[in-house]
Amino acid sequence: MTDTLPLPDPAPPAPEPAEPTLPAPVVPVPPTPLVLQVALDPSVVPALWRHPLLARHAGRKPRGSVDECVWLDTAEAALARKGQALEAPRKGARLHLHSLPAEGYCLPGTVPAPLREYPPEEGPDTTAGDVLLPLAAFTGRRVELQAGDVVLTLRHGNLRCVAAEAPVARLELAGPPEAVLALAAGLAEDLPLLPAAATLAETARALARQEAPRPRRLGPPNLGQVETIEAALALAIAHLTEVLLVQAPRSRLEVGPEGVHQSRVAARRLRSCLKQFRTVLDGRNLRELDARLADFARALGDARDLDVFLLNLGAELADAVGPGERRVAVLLRTARQKREAAYLALRTMLDGPEFRQLIWTATRIAALRDWGSDRPVDADAPLRPFAKANLARRWRRLLKRGADIEEHAAESLHELRLDAKRLRYSAELFSPLWAGKSTRRFLKRLSGVQDALGVANDTHVARVLVAGLGGRGGAGPWAIGLAEGFALAHGAGAREQALEAWKELEGLSPFWEN
Repeated sequence: MTDTLPLPDPAPPAPEPAEPTLPAPVVPVPPTPLVLQVALDPSVVPALWRHPLLARHAGRKPRGSVDECVWLDTAEAALARKGQALEAPRKGARLHLHSLPAEGYCLPGTVPAPLREYPPEEGPDTTAGDVLLPLAAFTGRRVELQAGDVVLTLRHGNLRCVAAEAPVARLELAGPPEAVLALAAGLAEDLPLLPAAATLAETARALARQEAPRPRRLGPPNLGQVETIEAALALAIAHLTEVLLVQAPRSRLEVGPEGVHQSRVAARRLRSCLKQFRTVLDGRNLRELDARLADFARALGDARDLDVFLLNLGAELADAVGPGERRVAVLLRTARQKREAAYLALRTMLDGPEFRQLIWTATRIAALRDWGSDRPVDADAPLRPFAKANLARRWRRLLKRGADIEEHAAESLHELRLDAKRLRYSAELFSPLWAGKSTRRFLKRLSGVQDALGVANDTHVARVLVAGLGGRGGAGPWAIGLAEGFALAHGAGAREQALEAWKELEGLSPFWEN
């Protein structure tokens, strides 16, 4: 075993760490003290101590100490596979940590306490006695400050491995939950501070592997172990806020369209959650969060619609006419310019106070269950009966809307698609309460209906988008007409596919009745 600095020559490459199997998350009432990790750019550190909320506590310059450590793992990445890490400071005990969150810790920016401390030359039993090798090292400063009831610990310096080096800063706030969240949100009004989407240990592992940190949460929330309505909404908000934190840095034109797509899906899922629970949990704070999400979703939608057009219909159009057709080239160039403007507007929002306010509003609501309601809330109201009633209501509405589907006009099919989408979000959210084969079959067939109806909707969106590419300096009527014709042809078989998918879904027994 070794904890020497600097790092030695690289060891043989470790196998790709498998995604760790984590237990279904549970959102408890936050512990006291709440320990929250905040990510910040190292260049912001001087401004942090000058902030009015900290300046009177920090004095001229808060005192710090040297902070050096390495992160260790086996050649087979035994700890990384479990979502764990071993942090070895230059002096003192080694810390066996969670690098990814464990059960009960799904609030944005929170991580569990260390699993165990080990003497300087020992490692976790889970490594089976294998030799521990250094992955990456941290060299920097550790600064501690008491601000009222909150203790702040800042670690800032450089992460380095054999192949790369990067500056890094993490601010940890510990104290009563209300005080911690108020201080974090207050600092974020003026400084670019967000809950950390990855622990320092995971960031170090990712640097060593030359890849992005593994996301703490993906997809829809897992409510399988949740028993009450309040806990379910808190978990859903926390989980989907984590997804937005992970996808925000990826929502750049040069990175590709996936970050915007996943951010849009997460924002839609979160808005759907708020609406589904509104009959039993409502309040001004939840309404404020929904309004912030609506603004964010619009910015995402502008970029996403142009991505879809250029990657699909626009690419097909370019292939069909060839590179010599100037009029189509003008249309596509105009679309690319609009996409660049949409991404620029989105980045302005993501890098500015709007997105920070959205994230901190959501984090506070999830942590404190502060719905802003004027009426008493039954904290023990059971989740399963509510979920069953919600699903049944949306299923009845979908069946009613789909009656005589063969005779539906385009507008009616669009309304049917919206109802299918609402049921799908609801079914995805509550399906872990009835996990099984019938649940998976229902979700697959419901998805088939929504996808088939979505082709027709994509055609409508594309035609509206193309019509907006004309005007002075833009595409001419011939190119716009050609693109609209391509859009119509693209959706030609959608109706038949939707009818077939509907028949397969209509005959199913709903999983929540089993």
